[in-house]
Order: sequence, then structure tokens, then C-alpha cells
Amino acid sequence: METLESLRRRIRSAQDLQSVVKTMKSLAAVSIRQYERAAQSLEEYNLVVEKGLHIALRSRPEGVSIAEEHAQERLGAVVFGSDQGMCGQFNERIASFAVAQMDRAPVRRRKPSILTVGLRVTARLDDLNQPVEGAFVVPNSVAGITEQVQEILLHIEAWRAEQQIDRIVLFFNTQTGAAAYEPQMTSLLPLDLDWLHTLEETPWPSKVLPTLRMEWETVFAALIREHFFVSLYRAFAQSLASENAARLAAMQTAERNIEEKLDEFNARYQRQRQNVITNELLDIVAGFEALSNPTG
Repeated sequence: METLESLRRRIRSAQDLQSVVKTMKSLAAVSIRQYERAAQSLEEYNLVVEKGLHIALRSRPEGVSIAEEHAQERLGAVVFGSDQGMCGQFNERIASFAVAQMDRAPVRRRKPSILTVGLRVTARLDDLNQPVEGAFVVPNSVAGITEQVQEILLHIEAWRAEQQIDRIVLFFNTQTGAAAYEPQMTSLLPLDLDWLHTLEETPWPSKVLPTLRMEWETVFAALIREHFFVSLYRAFAQSLASENAARLAAMQTAERNIEEKLDEFNARYQRQRQNVITNELLDIVAGFEALSNPTG
């Protein structure tokens, strides 16, 4: 039978855990907003890159092709997950989604080259028999995203130069609500020709189109690299926001469970305390009766 002291210990432990969960929930909510702001700020930079591409495409020399049309041989994938736990099925969902999409990819050589961001999604892909070529840690803040993006871009350049990988995709979770997310795939290569043609055909907002003073190929290649940077940075920001959304949802569930347990422990404590008081009163009454009737 539980004692009052053991119940008090359980209540204190549950209250301490409740305090930790509330702190983690607050941190997750703050982090979500931080990465949302980063993604919003990125859109302004993306607009500048698109305007630059607009100018380059409108100034394209006659006969120069935007991209080569050829059969896709090999697939390279970057899968974004988490280093930390307590975020529900975050890593399992993106890993399963990535594997399903890679199995359907229109490439001739079926074995993909995979980079991961996050130790837990790396382990999950290993469980699914998907060997990982390289793993990166998840940045702890917005300030750390740029360095990781640059590292991945260098790896992608090596893929293209050394392994002739001509199809590259990103897999990441994107936030769909305050505490909800869903997997998403974005293609880096081959370039989206429909998107480029739309940029090229869009009217320039002023009467005079800016002119290029550098080699067209150099400018276009530089702008495409910036487009890759934007795509990777956006994937990082959205994945981190989604991770914290998943953690927020997990903490909300944990908080409800703890509150239910606390209600149960407090009810049991009150019942046990009442039983102890009742037994003490009965002992007092019995003792009083024994003293009042010594010849009993």
C-alpha cells in the first residue's frame, strides 16, 4: 500500500517534469518564430536573385541554351532531419517519404548518393538500408545555417564533377500549422525550365532593362549558384521550424499526460490522507473509550 510520503515524492517528480516540459514547450515556440522569420527574410533575397536571373535570361545571347536536355543517370539526395529527440515521428516520416520518392525517381542507376542533416535521420535511413555518404549536424541557430549550406554546396559540386550526378533533390519537412508539418521534396537539378521560361517572359517592371557587363555564362552560373543557396537555406529553415513544431506538439501531449497523472496522484493522496486521518480519529476514540471504561 502506498504511503503519504511515497505519493508526495511522485507528485513532486511529476511537478518537476511538468516544469521541464513547459520550458521545452516555450523554447520550441520561440524557435519556430525564429526560423519562420529567417525563411521570410530569405524571400527578399530570393526576389533579388530572381530579378538577376530575369535580366540574364532576357539578355541571353542568341543560340545559347539554358540547360541541356539529357537522360538522367544518377540521383543525389539531401535529407533533412534532427539531431535531438522528443519530436515524435519527425525523422521517421521524412526518411520513409524520401525512400519512397527515390524509389520512383526517373534515373538509370538506381543506387542514390545521400547526404543527411541530423544524426537521427541518418540512423533511420540506415535502418531502411539506405547507405549515407555524408552526414551534417543540425545548426543550433539561424546564424549556423549559412556555414552548413556552403558545406553542402561544396559537396554537391563534387557530386557533379566527380560522380556525374545530374539529378539532385532535397527532402525536408515543412510546417503546415502551429504544431503540424508534412514532408516535401524540392528539385535542385535538373533546372526547372518552365520556371526559367516564365522568368524570361515576365515583363520588366520599368521601361529600361538593366544591361550586363560581364560574360553571360559567368553571370548566369553565379545566379544559379545563388538559387541553389536559397533553396538549401529555405530547406534548412523550414526543416528546423518543423522540427520545433513537432517538438511543441510532443510537449503539449506530454503536458496533458502529466496533468492527468498529477490529478490522479493528488486524488490518491487526498484519499490516503483522509484514510490516515480517519484511522487516527478511530484510534483516539477507541483509546478514549478504553480510558472512560477501565472495567470494560
